[in-house]
Amino acid sequence: MRIAIFGAGGIGGYLGGRLSQAGEEVVLIARGEHLAAIREHGLRVDSIKGDFVAIPALATDSPTKAGTVDAVILGVKAWQVIDAAKAMRPMIGPNTFVVPMQNGVEAPAQLASVLGEQAVVVGLGGLISYIVGPGHILHAGSEPFVSFGEPDDSTSERTLQLLQAFQNAGVQANVPTNIHAALWGKLAFMAANSGVGAITRAPVGQWRSVSGSWEMAQQVVKEVLAVAHGKGIKMPVDALPATQSRLEASPPGGTSSMQRDLMEGRPSELEVQNGGVVRLGLEAGVPTPVNTFIYNSLLPQEMKARGEFPSGEEE
Repeated sequence: MRIAIFGAGGIGGYLGGRLSQAGEEVVLIARGEHLAAIREHGLRVDSIKGDFVAIPALATDSPTKAGTVDAVILGVKAWQVIDAAKAMRPMIGPNTFVVPMQNGVEAPAQLASVLGEQAVVVGLGGLISYIVGPGHILHAGSEPFVSFGEPDDSTSERTLQLLQAFQNAGVQANVPTNIHAALWGKLAFMAANSGVGAITRAPVGQWRSVSGSWEMAQQVVKEVLAVAHGKGIKMPVDALPATQSRLEASPPGGTSSMQRDLMEGRPSELEVQNGGVVRLGLEAGVPTPVNTFIYNSLLPQEMKARGEFPSGEEE
């Protein structure tokens, strides 16, 4: 397959590197020093599953130069989805489909609003991975996984073809029977992990050991599952204990990307994680008091990072 990675950061860079290693024709869309380093030396990935250097078929900052592809793996931050969808239009042919890897549950609809429903599947992925320097990705923890599927949960040749490509690359991948439940299940985990981590400013092992913080995380999960139900998503009967078990199994030294961004004064995914739960809860008429507390407590930091306070009010 000819596969574009739009946003060759932590998750996109790792997945693109593995696919390239396995012989797929991979186009990396990157920019700046990161792009320059990839062009000169390839993409270096230091991974708990083995270090490697991937040489993509093409590395560019121009979707026009990339040309039409079979699939696009979208690895940008959640607040960049609309702009990315507009920018990738030169790569979208009549049979191209886009697989979003963003946190939250709203990226597929955002992509469809720009590219049309036929060009979008529902997707999610996960691993602890980030850029540590130009052209250099560190995969520091967790078994990488991707899940994706048609919005109506039908079986399609295109998703099965991409599934085979990931499996050939040694990436844990599946096409769930209910992709929307998988997406909301990830949000339940992420909203708890990111939200409580950002509020406490502590790694998961520390806040998990404090009874009050652990209870807060569990309440976040319950609220997300209640909102999913309110939006008509049929969740597995074991969704709550499964998410609790996943939180319990998280590496004790781990922190989320949203947490790190907020702590370091960068724009974060607060709006699509805890903020998304609050917003979608209001739409569904489902109360979300703990997510609302987390969201409103962190919102001033988010606004400061985005430069939304008038000059003179930032200190």
